[in-house]
Amino acid sequence: MIIKTFEIDKKNISKFKVFLIYGENEGLKKEIIYKIKKNHNGKEINYDESRILKNTTEFYNEIKNNSLFEDKKIFLLERCTDKISEIVIEICEDIIEDLIIINCGVLEKKSKLRKNFEVSKNAVIIPTFKDNSQSLLNIAKVFFNEKKTNISHETLNLLVGRCNGDRGYLKHELEKISNYLSDKRIISLKEISILTNLSENYSAAELVDASLSKNMKKTCEILNENNYSYEDTFLILRVFLQKTKKLLNLLENLNTEKNVEKAISEYRPPIFWKDKPIIEKQLQMWSCEGVKNLIYKINDVETKIKKDNSLSLILMKNFIYEIIGNKTNNSSLLTQ
Repeated sequence: MIIKTFEIDKKNISKFKVFLIYGENEGLKKEIIYKIKKNHNGKEINYDESRILKNTTEFYNEIKNNSLFEDKKIFLLERCTDKISEIVIEICEDIIEDLIIINCGVLEKKSKLRKNFEVSKNAVIIPTFKDNSQSLLNIAKVFFNEKKTNISHETLNLLVGRCNGDRGYLKHELEKISNYLSDKRIISLKEISILTNLSENYSAAELVDASLSKNMKKTCEILNENNYSYEDTFLILRVFLQKTKKLLNLLENLNTEKNVEKAISEYRPPIFWKDKPIIEKQLQMWSCEGVKNLIYKINDVETKIKKDNSLSLILMKNFIYEIIGNKTNNSSLLTQ
């Protein structure tokens, strides 16, 4: 049974014992889990997917062994994927006395977990998506109104823009602002800019993808918003090496198979659906020769950094600026 996030307070969900929550909005998922647990009493037991897969028997015994003398339990299964679909589906077929909440990341439409829960009459599935700017603005406005603090629209937009579509990050930033405000009745753009940070550091993968896609604006934004360390440069270069090797394999496959979509779908290990548009764009930008040269440069930069780590950030940034500034790609296969 599918329940949308705005329906949770309107529908009687207390009668259900099994819930699956998925999506990328961690803050919203935390709110939903809190609301579900409010309707149930019991000892909370946390399981990570890796622990379940490592000792499935222990997990089954914990779920299925009920005693008249024991309190009810609330099982919270974290970081779950389709790897535990068979286990979860089997549990849902039994009569469950305890509450089970399964917290997943993004699940594709063909996900076995999604399909099973969407048609189930005994379990609930709740999808979450990133908050839009308006919903985050409303949360921030309520906060500042309650604090009786004046804030400009420009400052509000800056605050919301730094939260990456997740109310959890926004509320974290509002807590910091609350501690700072005290009796202040006005807060400026400069103060918010200093107090708040980006929701999280852009990952090395995002930086590398933006660079390989020659997205100058995004790449510069990521570099400017992060304070990278010497150790970070090695992580970034290794991600560069991993992604360029994948790109080279795909380009070489396209020498015999001209169908880009087929080449991507048949690649192993499988490419996640969210990454496919990025990969397609990169394939348009690069040739086999261009990527081979890039791999050589990555190794060269890493060697230079190891010789003199005081230059690590300069060398890494110069390398990235060279990538996004180079408009030639030695004639991509896809433009022939």
